[in-house]
Amino acid sequence: MKTQLAVLLFTLVFAGSAWAHSCPRLMAEIDAVLEGDHVESHVEADVLEQAKQLRADGERYHEQGDHDRSMEALEQAMELLAVDH
Repeated sequence: MKTQLAVLLFTLVFAGSAWAHSCPRLMAEIDAVLEGDHVESHVEADVLEQAKQLRADGERYHEQGDHDRSMEALEQAMELLAVDH
């Protein structure tokens, strides 16, 4: 029983860590799209600005340690930019 609990706790700790480290990867993907010519032509200026704001929000949440909100904002930005990851 103690072994199972230890394994569960170990898994949760490292799963959370892995999840947190996805934020920078998504930010880099979004930055590459925004800096390049990869933004789909159908993305209008207001949608592009919204994606940029969500990206900034995601970075702020990440810095604050709120990785769930960060991932949510970054995923929304990627969806707006029509980025597959």
